[in-house]
Parts: sequence; structure tokens; C-alpha cells
Amino acid sequence: MPWEDIATFSTAALGAIATAGAWLAARRSAATAETLTRIERDRRHEERRPKLELSMENRSQDHSMLNVHLAGPDELGVVEFVSIRVDDDDKNRSNLTPGRVTAEDISNHVWGPFRFTPRVNEADEHGRTLGSFALRVGRGHPFQMERTRPGHWMEGKTMESWQDEYRGHPVRLVITCRVGDEEWVLARRLPNEPY
Repeated sequence: MPWEDIATFSTAALGAIATAGAWLAARRSAATAETLTRIERDRRHEERRPKLELSMENRSQDHSMLNVHLAGPDELGVVEFVSIRVDDDDKNRSNLTPGRVTAEDISNHVWGPFRFTPRVNEADEHGRTLGSFALRVGRGHPFQMERTRPGHWMEGKTMESWQDEYRGHPVRLVITCRVGDEEWVLARRLPNEPY
């Protein structure tokens, strides 16, 4: 191969290598920028997470008030959408035998010490979830709750024996908050005060 051809080939090869290197560097730079953007977006999302203060206030042996207060951050102003669901304890109920109990009965039943009072404060008929509401920073909202009862299929189980099973177990709540297109899902536990 003549020297001129080798020089031309070498120059072309070096050009191709330089082009590939530039492409690879640009790709890495774009990936790094994308990663940094995602990290900053996640950090900002976490900074804006609604700070909710929750408390249970016993009103009687069977009823309590759940107080939900939006403490911040101030920049949120208003959380446009707040939804609260009473969550079950962590037991697996897939082994319940069919009969008078259906999968729907098991799903609708609140397996814990408290539920929302059905059909009060826009609670559903089972006391599992509340209708959505807005909450302004610095403001709160009370919701009536009641002690849960044994399911209709739990023959021989009294209210007292049912509640004894949940003595000392927390009230579990899952709270969904939305502001614009941002969403936060918060899991909270409240102490189950003795009555």
C-alpha cells in the first residue's frame, strides 16, 4: 500500500474514531444531564411533600375524631386533592373459607380498630374511604371515626372480643395528596388509645 493511501486511511480512521468519541461523549453528557434533572426533580418533589399532622381524639367509648392538619410546606398554599383510606392490618386473609363470606365482604371489611363512620363526612358505606377534599396550609379538618365491629359472618364474635384482638394495634391510614400533576401517597399509623 502506498504511503499516501496509508496516510489517507489513517486520517479517515482517526476522523471516524474522533467522531465516535464525540458521539459517545455527547451521549454520556446527555445521560448525565438527564440523571441530574431527575435527581433535582425528585428532590424538589420531596421538599414539597405535604406535612400532615394527624391525631385521634376520643369522644366516647365507640367514637373518635380524626384531626387532619396541613402544617406545610407554606409554598403549597392549598392541597387540591386529599383522600384518606383506612388500611387493614398486615394479616393475610386469602385462607378464609367460602360460605357466608365473599371476597367482596373481606375486601370491604375494615380489619383494624377504627373505620370512618359510614356515610358521615362523605365516607363510603363501609367506612373504608373518605371522599376527596381540599386542605389549605395551616388549616385542618375533623373526621368522625368509630370502632370496627366483627363481620356479619363471624358467628359468636362479640364487639368486645373483636376489639380485644385489636387492642394496642395502630390505626393505619393511607393518604393520597395531589397538587397539579404532583402526587404523594403517605402511609401513617396512629396509636389506638384504650377506651
